[in-house]
Amino acid sequence: MDVLSAVLRELRFESAGYRLLRLDAPFGVVFDKPGVRGMHVLVRGQCELVFDDGTIQELTAGDLVVFPRGDFHTLRSPGVDASHAVPGFDFAAHTPGPKLGTDDSGIDTVVVCGGFVTAEPDHPALLGMPRAVHVSGDLDRPRPWLAPLIDALALEATDGGPGSELAMARLFEVLLIRALRDHNTRIDQPGWLAGLRDPFVASALAALHEDPARPWTLAGLARTVGLSRASFALRFTSHVGEPAMRYLLGLRIQRAKALLRETHDTVATIATQVGYQSDVAFAAAFKREVGAAPAAYRRMAIKLRTSAEEAGMVATEQ
Repeated sequence: MDVLSAVLRELRFESAGYRLLRLDAPFGVVFDKPGVRGMHVLVRGQCELVFDDGTIQELTAGDLVVFPRGDFHTLRSPGVDASHAVPGFDFAAHTPGPKLGTDDSGIDTVVVCGGFVTAEPDHPALLGMPRAVHVSGDLDRPRPWLAPLIDALALEATDGGPGSELAMARLFEVLLIRALRDHNTRIDQPGWLAGLRDPFVASALAALHEDPARPWTLAGLARTVGLSRASFALRFTSHVGEPAMRYLLGLRIQRAKALLRETHDTVATIATQVGYQSDVAFAAAFKREVGAAPAAYRRMAIKLRTSAEEAGMVATEQ
């Protein structure tokens, strides 16, 4: 089982649009829209990526950065105080079209920014990903796949035609997959991607995602991958950053939330589908993790979906 592909299908990322930023120094643009994951491709120039905790990452032309968890951040000119940075979404809202900023004659930095949303923001794999995945375009560490994709993206962003929105969305999807795969080969800290590097942990993750409803035990999962219980428990936690049974609980709750939102199955039926023999035990676990009973969560999800649909109809009419 290709666990990364399976999880990306479960996350169901959807493009929320893109913008081409043409920026004159000094500049500062903050990205703090809740629920939106992002990706930046630096086509020209250089800038600094600043996180809320003050951490700074230098970026140069050819670099790619993905924010799988949607952590807030700022892009700014090197060394500039960005306390008065312009919110990216306000910037976009006041500028027609996908190209934001000045014309070609005065720009120092060009960034293609893509946004994407997910139907499963609480997926345990997503929560276990790093806040940023940085792929360097440094020629000393060549990545043959990176430059052609960036060139195609930049061309589509600057000279797109009919179908451009779809083309951009597909290019961003490929960049996301390649960035996660690249990060997986050099990660040095615990997390979901680190788990894929270890063959035993990767096998366990594949088994859990393929059949989360199976009555798994730690000992049974260890036998499945060919390790002792103690050895497997230590290996899984040290790589993924949480115990295997805790990961399984998160996966089951995530699947249950999706079924409650998207089907009319009863709570008892859903309990069985995600591995609980008792709907009472399922309801207790669900409320403990989510903060609401399954039926209440379903009502809330229906209400939110209805409100979103009504808002979309109003926007279309206007």
